[in-house]
Amino acid sequence: MTRRLDENYTTELKCYLNHDSAWQLLFATILSAQCTDARVNVVTAELFVKYPTLEAFAKADLRELEKDIHSTGFYHNKAKNIIACANELLERHGGVVPSDIDELTALSGVGRKTANVIRGNIYHIESIVVDTHVKRISYKLGLTKQTDPELIEYDLMKVVPKDHWILYNIQIIRLGRSICFARNPKCEECFLSDICKHPG
Repeated sequence: MTRRLDENYTTELKCYLNHDSAWQLLFATILSAQCTDARVNVVTAELFVKYPTLEAFAKADLRELEKDIHSTGFYHNKAKNIIACANELLERHGGVVPSDIDELTALSGVGRKTANVIRGNIYHIESIVVDTHVKRISYKLGLTKQTDPELIEYDLMKVVPKDHWILYNIQIIRLGRSICFARNPKCEECFLSDICKHPG
């Protein structure tokens, strides 16, 4: 499976969220919950100019930040978490985004998915990111029967080679966006159709 993914998609470690620093990627990933990467990139293009530092986010007015990120959805919680997270990074970590999974998930608004995005893309620590594409397509391929993202992550760790843990998410996102749509997947075009356990 990984060989076919490599042949059809890049093996380049590409992050779909625009960022210039670890904390920018952290906040962009928080914003990406239930929102497309494309929409997040539109929002952060202005957001990271308006709030150029962690300190600026830490001091941000909640209502104003809610307006700034409104189009990403769930903006009440996202704004509250981003302000809290900025303060926690400054107070607990000296403004440095940690690489430890437990320290990351202790931050406001940061779950395992967001933590693994940081670990994989910033610190190049082998990590599996379970987003909606990975959750859905991994089930279709018979790689997991779980519905909980953390349990899916553990299942995938057992079957995906460790050197492909970061790549797997990138490649599966491409598959999900181009062929394996949630509705009306193009099974006839899929290079994994012969090993798919739940086609259609």
